[in-house]
Amino acid sequence: MKPFQIRPSNEGDKTWVSSLLEELWGSTSIVTRGRIHKAAELPGFLAMQANVPVGVVTYHLDGKDCEITSLNSTIEGIGIGSALIAAVKDVATEAGCKRLWLITTNDNTVALRFWQKRGFLLVAVYPDALEHSRRLKPEIPLIGNEGIPLRDEIELEMIL
Repeated sequence: MKPFQIRPSNEGDKTWVSSLLEELWGSTSIVTRGRIHKAAELPGFLAMQANVPVGVVTYHLDGKDCEITSLNSTIEGIGIGSALIAAVKDVATEAGCKRLWLITTNDNTVALRFWQKRGFLLVAVYPDALEHSRRLKPEIPLIGNEGIPLRDEIELEMIL
């Protein structure tokens, strides 16, 4: 048995989701491919451990595509991220989606490793995309993880 449970997010979860995103990403706004998503307003799933939220995924359904807009876990290495992805994959499949996709950034080498290990393929690099994203979300820093200049969006996908 897993040490956590996955459940759909609800209206009462918005405060926790918002505070986690503010803490980790500086905002509840997520910019991907020139679009702003208000992550706390999107559908999603929470990972719960002893009735305490320990992870969240948000997503956006758009025709035959499902975009994972955010994925965060407060405990690493016990399968929370994988379980949250599986929950979104199930919803996307039930909705008739043919593709599950997401955007990460060039500095996020940990995420690139994580997503690829779970079957996602690198399908596009959008050079200097964050220059435009900063116009929509000015709090995006110039320097990212490990001192890497934050410039490019990287698209990964899984065909369903």
